[in-house]
Amino acid sequence: MEKRFGIKDLVVASLLAGLIAVVILAMVQFDRQYEQVLTIKTQNDQLSSEMARIKRQLSELSAGGPLTTPTGSTVRPQEVAGGVDAFTHIREAEKLPGFARGGWFVDNFATKIGRVTPLVSQDVYAAWVQGLVQETLAVRDPFSVEFVPRMARSWKVSDDGLTMRFELRDDVTFSDGHPFTADDVVFTYDWIRNPEVDAPRDRSALTTFKSVKKISDFTVEFTFSEPYYLNFEVAAFTQILPKHFYSKFTPKEFNEKVGLLLGSGPYMLENPETWTPGNGVTLVRNPRYWGVSPTYDRMIFHEIEDTAAEEVSFGNQEQDLIRALPETYERLIHDKRIMGLANAYEVPNPYSGYYYIGWNEKRKIDGRETSTAFADKRVRQAMTLLIDRERINKEVLLGYATVASGPFQPDNPQSDPAIKPWPFDPERAKKLLQAAGFEDRNKDGILEDPAGIPLKFKLSYPGGNQTIEKMVFLVRDNLAKGGVAMEPNRLDWPVLINHLNLGDFDAVTLGWSANPESDVYQMFHSSQIADQGDNRISYINPELDKAIVAARGTMDVAKRMELWHQVHRIVHEDQPYTFLFNRAALRLINKRVQNVTPSKIGQNFEYLNPGMIPWFIPRGQQRVAQ
Repeated sequence: MEKRFGIKDLVVASLLAGLIAVVILAMVQFDRQYEQVLTIKTQNDQLSSEMARIKRQLSELSAGGPLTTPTGSTVRPQEVAGGVDAFTHIREAEKLPGFARGGWFVDNFATKIGRVTPLVSQDVYAAWVQGLVQETLAVRDPFSVEFVPRMARSWKVSDDGLTMRFELRDDVTFSDGHPFTADDVVFTYDWIRNPEVDAPRDRSALTTFKSVKKISDFTVEFTFSEPYYLNFEVAAFTQILPKHFYSKFTPKEFNEKVGLLLGSGPYMLENPETWTPGNGVTLVRNPRYWGVSPTYDRMIFHEIEDTAAEEVSFGNQEQDLIRALPETYERLIHDKRIMGLANAYEVPNPYSGYYYIGWNEKRKIDGRETSTAFADKRVRQAMTLLIDRERINKEVLLGYATVASGPFQPDNPQSDPAIKPWPFDPERAKKLLQAAGFEDRNKDGILEDPAGIPLKFKLSYPGGNQTIEKMVFLVRDNLAKGGVAMEPNRLDWPVLINHLNLGDFDAVTLGWSANPESDVYQMFHSSQIADQGDNRISYINPELDKAIVAARGTMDVAKRMELWHQVHRIVHEDQPYTFLFNRAALRLINKRVQNVTPSKIGQNFEYLNPGMIPWFIPRGQQRVAQ
């Protein structure tokens, strides 16, 4: 039977068309309302920032009294560090053509992170986030590398360096509106020192710390038991935990929670208790920020692990900065399309650090501890001699690195210039292994110890980094030619960290960041084996322990450098790590990001030197979408 379009159908079609029209109108109206909400939010943020600025200026005008430098000399406020404070460079940026606040800055971790709770987090990426959310009493100026005031107005250090009094700002608030006082400083150090808190790395820096005492609501006094060249840094550069927030949790709860992050900094989590792994990190502007308002409305960190995918994301302008692997960097700087939208930077800086392979001397499995072949210094030396690091640098890192000789960068005064990297020498390696009792007893190409146990191990490494992946497989081929069987063991970052904490690994390849003057106590002192410390390879050398402690306690710079040279020599001889490469940072940054300049710390902003970000995006180039 033929179907006809009748009156009923016309009515239904008309109703449907009307419904569609209503939906479209509603969507348009919703978009308009959303835009209005965004406008109101922006205006509220600007009002909050302006109120904070006025409050800050009034506070500064009424502060009165002299400020003091770390040397103890008295100066007027404008004379501190040449008039520089934590906000100097963002104030200078405000005067530049095209300066504007707003928009989103999108970055990438290149791995998945498991937690952002301070102290108990154990990766550099969480430190990036924490440095934007929490603050310190002072910060390093990126150009002078001297400490300048932030949460503190001033300080005075005793002649013997064992007592330090800080006058705190009285206008600082945490992002939830709670005021900052001396109680928060005292709580922070008590919390770190609490043995029930899983903070071995931070406790390792407090070996000379004696106490911090509240003198008044806005004055604290630190005392130290003995001289330590980083005592001032321990006092001034520790991120302050708000007592009212963190004291709500028991140490056990604190250790277990992954997303507890609240501070007084320019950015904040929208909810300081509910962050969970798996979706990166989004920080929003702190509308109550007491200092100079930050430039971006949001800081977004993706977790794109695949380097090819990250390259596509950057090329599509979906992220603003890429820390390029050498192969990627070399390709991108010759890509006209990419260089039309990005600026390239090869950035040497004191925070770059080094790559290494750590040889675990005591393997821990199910609570049982057994010595490994790497407990023998000759075996560790042989591993280094078997690895052709120059070839790896040429073929994998494309020459964007130098072969490392130890834990200090070659141009750092801590490094002994007389020490050269171990060479690639397979014949010498075979002799050392033979002297250690390893021979190919069954003629299968793999060396065995006198008990017939083959020299075979797994090299653990984090997934998602093609450079490390290629390097690991070249290391495997190098070792195989010396009769050593190495199995690559790629792990997700949280899984790898867990294995390291448990001591359940054979060897690991990772990188350490550095400082202008690095303290290697946490990596190599024997006391840092226990309590999930960073001496995860169970390396013990009493002579090294003594040298490290002596260097830490020597205030005379020249004499301290002599002791660091001794540390360098001992570590070079013992090879607890095979020191692979000192690296330069290879970065491409979208051209819309302005005011990126070189400094003594690399660029004028580095996450590991968490000052204010002086970079900005002109208004017409800002975006509010990933």
